[in-house]
Amino acid sequence: MGLTVVRDLRDARQPTTAEELERFETDALAGFILARAAASTADSTISNDIGDLQQIRDWFGRPLWEMEPPDADAYFGREVRHLAPTTRRGKADALSVYFQYLELRHAIEIHNLTGIVVQCPLDELNRQRGSTQLLIRIPPSEREISVLFQGWACDLQTCRKFATGARNFTAARLMSQVGLRITECRCLSLDDIKWEVGRFGKVHVRYGKGSRGAGPKQRLVPLINGARATVQWYVEDVRGHFDDEWSRPGAPLMPSERRNADGTSKYVSSQSLRDGLNEAVERHLPSWAGRLTPHVLRHFCASQMYSAGMDLLAIQELLGHSWIATTMRYVNPRELHQAGEKLQVAWSMREVERVRRVYGLAS
Repeated sequence: MGLTVVRDLRDARQPTTAEELERFETDALAGFILARAAASTADSTISNDIGDLQQIRDWFGRPLWEMEPPDADAYFGREVRHLAPTTRRGKADALSVYFQYLELRHAIEIHNLTGIVVQCPLDELNRQRGSTQLLIRIPPSEREISVLFQGWACDLQTCRKFATGARNFTAARLMSQVGLRITECRCLSLDDIKWEVGRFGKVHVRYGKGSRGAGPKQRLVPLINGARATVQWYVEDVRGHFDDEWSRPGAPLMPSERRNADGTSKYVSSQSLRDGLNEAVERHLPSWAGRLTPHVLRHFCASQMYSAGMDLLAIQELLGHSWIATTMRYVNPRELHQAGEKLQVAWSMREVERVRRVYGLAS
């Protein structure tokens, strides 16, 4: 008995009438309800979301995937402006979650059927204040980050405490170059730098953030984007200012000035790294004072990687995300826009082809 090639039925679906398109819209909404139920969302929440979506759909008069930011402006700015803020936020959240579902499950299908690239009409300008949905952080530009680190590097030549200043500089640099979290930075040991692994060397992140309380998630992060030079400079010229514990297992890569009871160096605290970054931002990038956090540097890294041509799956692996949807929130929407609709569709189609090859499906 031979294997039969199975064709993805979605590819063959080409509606020619309004009735067929309406049927597809109904099926998509049914799938949304099922997906929300599968995520253990309360029935009352699902019911409220569906009611909000139906109201927006009735007002709009067309499938919701056709909505654009000006349409959302008109709806939330005029149609429901008289409602309580919490009510408007609930409607906005329902719309955001629905578009997230469409983008993850039906983006390619909708494009094949209608030529539309699904994109949520709620952006940084018209998103409701106090929304419970995760907001996309807009990071500084490449020029601004360059100004920050150039000024900070100049400070190291005359600062009172070179070692601690250079340590904080290195941690922030790694956050911006390879997207390390602040906890991942502070918990690195000298043993975690694997100089000979891979083309650029790698850093073993042992305390990555686990999903849903699963505990630390380990990963190997390549020292790309200048990160190898940053770490090499720090190890050769800075690390020895703290101690000479080169051979001690578990010796911190970024030590604190404080010592353990046995005289060995402690790991630096997250607050020390935050304070160092805040001081540098106030001096060299004052327009971002109070806003440029370690996590925003991580967002900057994701956006720069994407604009340089790295695909989202590679960025997902670099950042240690469990879900590609999380990675997409890290990429600056300006970069997504500049990439153009054709690039987004091409990327999606390529992923479909990859899945087909893995599972032996026909094109």
